[in-house]
Amino acid sequence: MAEFDTIRSAAGARSAAIDEGLRAHMNKVYGTMSVGTLITFVAAWAIAGLAVTTDPSAASAQIGANTYLTAFGHAIYASPLKWVIMLAPLGMVFGFGAVLNKISAAGAQTYFYVFATLMGLSISSIFIVYTGYSIAQVFLITSIAFAGLSLWGYTTKKDISGWGAFLIMGLIGIIVASLVNIFLGSPAIAFAVSVLGVLIFAGLTAYDTQKIKTTYLQMAHAGDQEWLGKAAIMGALSLYLDFINMFMMLLSLFGNRE
Repeated sequence: MAEFDTIRSAAGARSAAIDEGLRAHMNKVYGTMSVGTLITFVAAWAIAGLAVTTDPSAASAQIGANTYLTAFGHAIYASPLKWVIMLAPLGMVFGFGAVLNKISAAGAQTYFYVFATLMGLSISSIFIVYTGYSIAQVFLITSIAFAGLSLWGYTTKKDISGWGAFLIMGLIGIIVASLVNIFLGSPAIAFAVSVLGVLIFAGLTAYDTQKIKTTYLQMAHAGDQEWLGKAAIMGALSLYLDFINMFMMLLSLFGNRE
C-alpha cells in the first residue's frame, strides 16, 4: 500500500509539473506573438509616416487632396520593389521551417521578430488607405474574436485535429485567389476571399491553439528544453499569422477608407 501511494504521489507530481510547464509554454507562445504583433503595427505606422507628406515640394506623386507620396513612399508602393515587399513575408514563412533545425531557440525568436518587422512594411499602406479609427476598431474586434477562439481551442475536450486538412486546403485556395486577383482586380473575388478568409483563420486560431497544447503534452516527457523553446516560437508564428490575416480580412470588409 505504501509503495502504491509512493507511485501515485510521483505520478501526481509529474502531472503537476507538466501542467505548470504547459502554462509557462503557452505564456511564452502568447507573449512572443504579442510582441511580434506590436512590432508589426509600430513598424507599419512608422513606415506609413515616412511614405506620405503634406508638402508638395517634397512629393513624388499626389494620392489625395492634400496628401502626397514621398520618394520613399513611391519606392515601396509604386515601383517594382512593391512586389518584393509583398511576397517577402511569404518567403520567410516558408523558409522558417527550413532554418528552424539549424538555429537556436534565441535565433528562431530573432528570425520571428525580423519577419514581424517585414510584415509591418508589407501592410503599412493600411495607415494610408484606412482611417485610424477604423483600424483601431477592427483591431479591437479581431483581438476579442481571437481571444475567444484561442481560449475555446485550448479548453475544448473535442479533438479538432481533423479540421487541419480542410483548413489548409482553404488557405491555399485563398492565397491563390488573392495572387490571381492582384492582376484581375475583381471586387467580387476580393469580397469572397475576405469572407472565406475570416472563417478559415477563425478555424485555424482554434486548431493551432489545440495543436500547440497537444504537441507540448506529447513532447514534454522528453524534456528537450531547446526543442520546446523552438516549438514555442513556431506556435507564436502560427497564431500571429492567424491574427494578422484575420485582421486584414476584417479590415477589408469593415474598414472605412480615407
